[in-house]
Amino acid sequence: MVPRRTTRHSRSTMVRPVTFSSFARTVANLATAYISKRQKPDLKLQRPSPSAPGDGFVEQSLEEKSERSESSEEEELEGVIQADFVFFDPIPDDFHGVKMLLQNYLDDKLWDLSGFVDLILGQTTVGTVVKIEDDEDDGLFSVVTVLNLGRYKDHKCIMEIKEFLFKVCLDRNVIDDLRLLWAEQAHDVGILVSQRVANLPLQLLPPLYALFDEVLWATEDEPTEELRKAFCFKSYLIVSKIYKHKNADHKKGKSSHNEELIIYIKPEDEIFHKLCLWSFYFPLHSEHVTTHEVRNYRLMGLVMAVEADKISSFRGELHSLIDDS
Repeated sequence: MVPRRTTRHSRSTMVRPVTFSSFARTVANLATAYISKRQKPDLKLQRPSPSAPGDGFVEQSLEEKSERSESSEEEELEGVIQADFVFFDPIPDDFHGVKMLLQNYLDDKLWDLSGFVDLILGQTTVGTVVKIEDDEDDGLFSVVTVLNLGRYKDHKCIMEIKEFLFKVCLDRNVIDDLRLLWAEQAHDVGILVSQRVANLPLQLLPPLYALFDEVLWATEDEPTEELRKAFCFKSYLIVSKIYKHKNADHKKGKSSHNEELIIYIKPEDEIFHKLCLWSFYFPLHSEHVTTHEVRNYRLMGLVMAVEADKISSFRGELHSLIDDS
């Protein structure tokens, strides 16, 4: 049994960011490369750019590099700075950072994203944001939470998520499952929201998904029976993005050029996808950059329903993934 944290104000994790291959970094960065440049934080340190999902490393000035060379020499590996990531409960001041991370959650749809962020920030007992300790910019690098579908189904933002998913779901084998999830099963369903910058260290994934421990604690510790029941999830709904090979529907395993048919932008999505009860893809309409490395792939939306009793398997496989990386 995982012990409770006595306080949830912050917990820090010192990790050395992994170095992705050039292809993996290209795929991750392109996932949200269409974000307007004027919306990106103006950072000078060579580290993950906060609050801009999928961004790569930004250039470090020669002047700063010279000034930091003596003090940071031991912390750098191939140009990547060791950082002390801190996990916080969401607070109202995180509004703009969370909104930036989720700005393409529903592709290019204009919807009540601000209302959705308000729901996330209003739920402090379950949910986490990640920052760098003593960061003057106070930028967000990740947000993870889960919201009860039935509890919030009458909110405008949740109704718009429903409208969007029913519109993009073209799989006749899945649409009835989607309807059931949004109707009779709604109070047992959690919308699992997880977004982060693309190059966040993989070692942070297990503590991020300690979210499921928080869910368990909430079923015991929330002050009212209604709130405790709101976290008794039987399944989770996940909306994410992947790169799908243009020939994926006609082949299995790998393409004729030994290319993977699906590239998961977030590695944990491959585990969720394997364990899910049902899933469907949908095309994305947001403008995005393409390069030679991904010329044979399309950026696609991926919706998955994962049963709650699969979460222990998910966490075990996630730990194995990190240990093998």
